[in-house]
Amino acid sequence: QVQLVESAGGSVQAGGSLKLSCDASGNPQSWDYIAWFRQTPGSEREGIAAISTTNGLTTYADSVKGRFTISRDNAKNTAILQMTSLRPQDTAMYYCAARGGWAPRPPLLSRDYRYWGQGTPVTVSS
Repeated sequence: QVQLVESAGGSVQAGGSLKLSCDASGNPQSWDYIAWFRQTPGSEREGIAAISTTNGLTTYADSVKGRFTISRDNAKNTAILQMTSLRPQDTAMYYCAARGGWAPRPPLLSRDYRYWGQGTPVTVSS
């Protein structure tokens, strides 16, 4: 069992930055990969960034590549999403997810993740 808790969402003006945190607890074998997803009402949950907690490999969605950075602090069981150059289209509920097991690259599909946090909202205004 794994519990994930996101924090540090909030409101920011376009062009600004936010840093989201995901704190994990439980079985560390269940978070070989940690990912960030986002979702708006009426839309499917989309993966935006994922990281291997064992070797640090990352995967990014094209929509955030070059603006968002995912990192991990294994000693603290924490994954970070550093978001810069935020746009109004980045407004969404952001979720942290985790899974165990090997993959050829950190996956960005929600079906590949077993554990989910409760979400933290991000609002970007013009």
